[in-house]
Amino acid sequence: MKKIAVITAGGIGNRMGVNTPKQFLLLAGKPLLWHSFQAFLTAFTDIEFILVLPAHHLDGADAVIADLQIGNKTTIVAGGVTRFHSVQNGLKKILEPAVIFVHDGVRCLVSSHLIKQCYEQALLTGSAIPAVISTDSIRLQQNGYCSSVDRNLIHIIQTPQTFLSEILLPAFEQDYADSFTDEATAVEAVGKKVTLIDGDYNNIKITRPIDLLVAEKILADKR
Repeated sequence: MKKIAVITAGGIGNRMGVNTPKQFLLLAGKPLLWHSFQAFLTAFTDIEFILVLPAHHLDGADAVIADLQIGNKTTIVAGGVTRFHSVQNGLKKILEPAVIFVHDGVRCLVSSHLIKQCYEQALLTGSAIPAVISTDSIRLQQNGYCSSVDRNLIHIIQTPQTFLSEILLPAFEQDYADSFTDEATAVEAVGKKVTLIDGDYNNIKITRPIDLLVAEKILADKR
């Protein structure tokens, strides 16, 4: 079955404290986005890409695409006002059955092993949502009161969130709701169940400067 990775890189990275969109910041001499692409290419040589970028930076990934020689298998679209709308813009380009990976472009340490696991699980159950158990103590605060929560019940969601197109595409035809924080919540809103699989604690999202330092250490340790 066709494999398509929708790489979401529509943010501008205000929390990084730099003017450059964070997906173009360098890690080991390569843009974060380059590392994300490379992981998918290592997993599947026949994969295609839909890259979602900020409207004012549509040419920002030209060098990355040229370096990886994937211009013939990459479609670039402009992001929307929310993650839902950005992903929706990308999904509109998918016109045939496929396994669809939706991945945060700044989760640049995703492993090809996790990508393959997501693919195999999606073929079995229609979806695969990587997640890791919280390692922190958790408390729930409501109506002025807080209570402890068993952290073993708390799953930290990662990407690539992976689905058969017959499940994901209809979910993005519905109207947007504030509760749609990721693809899984949109799919659940149309009555479909999703399947969690074991994620990877190294599959971090680069959001703040400290995250970039952690990513550099993880890469150094792998070498």
